[in-house]
Amino acid sequence: MKLPRWTVYPALVLLIGMPMAVVWSPRTVADPHAGAALRARDELPTPKYERVVVLGIDGLDPDLLKETIERFPDRTRNFQWIANKSGIHELGTSTPPQSPVAWSNFITGLDPGGHGIFDFIHRNRETRLPAASTVEEVHGGEIHLWGDLKFPTGGEAPSNRTGTPFWKLLEREGVPADLWRMPINFPVEGSHGVSFPGMMTPALDSAYGESTMYTDDALASATSTYSKLRVVKEFGGRIDTFLTGPPNAFREGDPLTRCPLKIYIDRDANAVAVDTGTESVALEVGEWSDWIAVVFDMTVPLDFGAMDLPGMVRFYLRSLDPFVLYASPVNIDPLGPAMPVSAPDDASVDLAHRIGRYYTQGMAEDVNSLKRDLLTVEEFAQQVELVYQERLAMLDYALDRYEASGDGGLLFFYFSTVDLTSHMMWRHGDPEHPHHDPEIAARSSEEWTGRRGSTWKDTTFDVILKIDPVLGELRERLGDDPTYIVMSDHGFAPYRREFSLNTWLLEKGYLVLKENAERELPRDHADFRKTYLPMVVDWTKTRAYGMGFNGLYLNLAGRELDDPATEDVDESGIVKPGAEADALLAELKRELEAVVDPKNGEQVVLRADLATEIYEGSRVPEAPDILVGYNYAYGNSDASSEGRVPNQILKDNLGGTFNGSHLMAPDVVGGILISNRPVRQGSHALEDLTVEILHRYDVEPGPGMNGHPVLAD
Repeated sequence: MKLPRWTVYPALVLLIGMPMAVVWSPRTVADPHAGAALRARDELPTPKYERVVVLGIDGLDPDLLKETIERFPDRTRNFQWIANKSGIHELGTSTPPQSPVAWSNFITGLDPGGHGIFDFIHRNRETRLPAASTVEEVHGGEIHLWGDLKFPTGGEAPSNRTGTPFWKLLEREGVPADLWRMPINFPVEGSHGVSFPGMMTPALDSAYGESTMYTDDALASATSTYSKLRVVKEFGGRIDTFLTGPPNAFREGDPLTRCPLKIYIDRDANAVAVDTGTESVALEVGEWSDWIAVVFDMTVPLDFGAMDLPGMVRFYLRSLDPFVLYASPVNIDPLGPAMPVSAPDDASVDLAHRIGRYYTQGMAEDVNSLKRDLLTVEEFAQQVELVYQERLAMLDYALDRYEASGDGGLLFFYFSTVDLTSHMMWRHGDPEHPHHDPEIAARSSEEWTGRRGSTWKDTTFDVILKIDPVLGELRERLGDDPTYIVMSDHGFAPYRREFSLNTWLLEKGYLVLKENAERELPRDHADFRKTYLPMVVDWTKTRAYGMGFNGLYLNLAGRELDDPATEDVDESGIVKPGAEADALLAELKRELEAVVDPKNGEQVVLRADLATEIYEGSRVPEAPDILVGYNYAYGNSDASSEGRVPNQILKDNLGGTFNGSHLMAPDVVGGILISNRPVRQGSHALEDLTVEILHRYDVEPGPGMNGHPVLAD
């Protein structure tokens, strides 16, 4: 049995006598209001350590920021202030420029050869199926008991990232560091301060979180393949349904847990009341709820009986006729976390008591619901705003805490707003995008932006405008004296054309299908179904295959493993290491960089990098053999990225996925570096910024950190 982390954790939580919802004991902390009181009397003490504030803005593109400042000078006063100090610099991103990879570079000061995160998606060497990149796979077992009960065995899945986070080096020297929503920090690694995880923190119900849509429109369900679109029926003004939670690893088949929902409809008031059995909420049409507690009954054997697994959701009522109710992914409740979402563990409780419950899942902006057309553009923007407002409240608390301590040190705060909004809304401002809809682009976005005359075509600018007041809040609270660093992990570009690497490998003869096997039918075909590499590929003849958004692997003898589940075939690799593998890699690199799009004559792959030439460290042997760096406006298709063989090599990106992206060559989507301190001449990368932070506190870089300081002393 192999369970992903988000399924293992709830089981482990129950085994060791949690969840944390059972007990909350407040810690002794500095009064979060003390800083404001001292500031009012001009009595802020001189901090023991330099105050360094790093504002991490995922996906902030240097060229787009410059254009935003040029177009909206009255709304970018704070960006102009800091840019006038040192200029707007491009910060070298990772190869590939994916968020888990890039933030791991920043966290460890190493490249992927050192920290081992190469993509959002890795591959299982036995099965060639997709595998999580940031946590190790769990190889557990189970003891079958009586009836349908069983007992899972095996430990938790540890982080797959290696290298020492920079804040652990600071901690050894006693330097305070508060980390708010640090990406790729799950399981949470503590600091000499508080540490909260960001991107790649799971929801309670799934790794990335999946919303549920309830409707009485049977036709909508008939035309959808989404498993969480539930058709409901009203009886006597009431709907009885349920919300699904995580799998119950203590029952045969790992069935999904459930929380009953009762929905009471009041058409006279144009509203509903939703009762989760723990809390209830009334909603009018067009209204979003606050966070509502839910509880999943997880029956546990060996005299533990029934135990409650807490979570939380928020609802949105679109309409009554037809009935359409959205439920967010089930998030870990910070007031009673089923698994730690902060370090110390109860820091999440302290925060929630101050600002209320908040999104704990890593990718809080619900891009998947917009991909699936479960939310409209306007509804998605409303949900993005909910996340943004929560982050502003979190920042306010973070600054209270930072001021109250009086010691200074590092404050890191992260916003995902620019990245995830741009992924889904880029097309509205890009008339060349094949999925551009002029009618949507021209619709008013004033309610979301507060900017008179704004439309959705300006979304990529308006989402950047939301960050300027964040910088303004920092300056108002802390003054202009701290060292401010505004940085991003990568930039942004359009994603107009989909390239399917596995289909290209098939047509070039590098990947071979089993006898009578076929590539997938077109997605709009009545018989379309997803098929994965092990289902169709002949591993005794295949020399190369793709997995992940930028990864190409050789079917290398001695590295790829035989799948014990298929006794009739040996999948352990056919390409011999050494001269044969080297020649094949050179050929693949040459062929990939020569691919031209027949639609427009554009080069599709800007560069195909060999891992052994661009990475350093002990984990290089685990890397994809080639990192495929796509040109501006191109990217690997989602289907090929997850190990499938789609119907076409190239096609227009017409929806169901991101329409803006950064999963390209690093040259195309460099990140950003701005500071109120002078920036040294020359080029700088994420790993250099890591060394700079250590340098501010005279802390030596860790083993393998080869970066250099970026700010003038």
